[in-house]
Amino acid sequence: MAWFDDLKTPRIKTQVSNRTSKVPEGLWVKCAQCGEIIQTKVLKENLSVCPECSYHFRISAAERIAFLSDEGSFDEYAEDLVSSDPLEFDDTKPYKERLRAAAGNTGLRDAFVAGRARLGGLPYHLGVFEFKFMGGSMGVVVGEKVTRLFEHALEERLPAVVVAASGGARMQEGILSLMQMAKTTALISRLRSEGIPYISVLSDPTTGGVAASFAMLGDVILAEPGALIGFAGPRVIEQTIRQQLPPGFQRSEFLVKHGFVDRIVARKDLTAELREWMGRLGRETCRFPEGV
Repeated sequence: MAWFDDLKTPRIKTQVSNRTSKVPEGLWVKCAQCGEIIQTKVLKENLSVCPECSYHFRISAAERIAFLSDEGSFDEYAEDLVSSDPLEFDDTKPYKERLRAAAGNTGLRDAFVAGRARLGGLPYHLGVFEFKFMGGSMGVVVGEKVTRLFEHALEERLPAVVVAASGGARMQEGILSLMQMAKTTALISRLRSEGIPYISVLSDPTTGGVAASFAMLGDVILAEPGALIGFAGPRVIEQTIRQQLPPGFQRSEFLVKHGFVDRIVARKDLTAELREWMGRLGRETCRFPEGV
């Protein structure tokens, strides 16, 4: 191990703060919760969780898929779907330009990636949001991809898992984006009638129309520590009711206490947790290979 792998982070933090308030780009990351300066390599090895305070950084859809599926097992579908800008929406810039910019920044065509995968040899259907694509907002394409994921799960009688990270319905598609709430919810009703497990994983943030529809309708609802979960944001609520909200309001720890979330699961434990729940819930109703 090289000598710089053993450097104590507090010493590095002091040296950096004495010279400049900026963290050297690319090599180090500053924890938003405790202020610790962490080597980027160390952070990635720890699944983007702060080793000092366990703060869960937001991660990309690709990173989530990598640790939630056996190597080489993820087979994406519906990746060719692209929004047609049905309302020809234009604010400070045309919606089509926003879509192109988001696609260029993320390498994706929209804010949701869906596919068939395996986890510990167990086949299932996995859908993951990409928050960097317009805040993970849900428009017609995202709603269609979520729907197709549920349809494939029904057809193949395999569990469905969705990892949410979204600011809600996409305003540039107006009522068409809100329709996706009902569309996806209808498929969940079919999953339940067939006994096909649907597990929802809530990450930071899960808000708006996504939180008000399929994200909160899992047979089991898991959440990452410290995730912001709710419909309207806390600032909007405070301004509306003109009252100060309790500490930690809308964070996953608050929601699990009040029965909105079943379990809080650290990122490092999520693969084992999902594998356990899918096997347990789908034992009688899913078509699992023998010996898995």
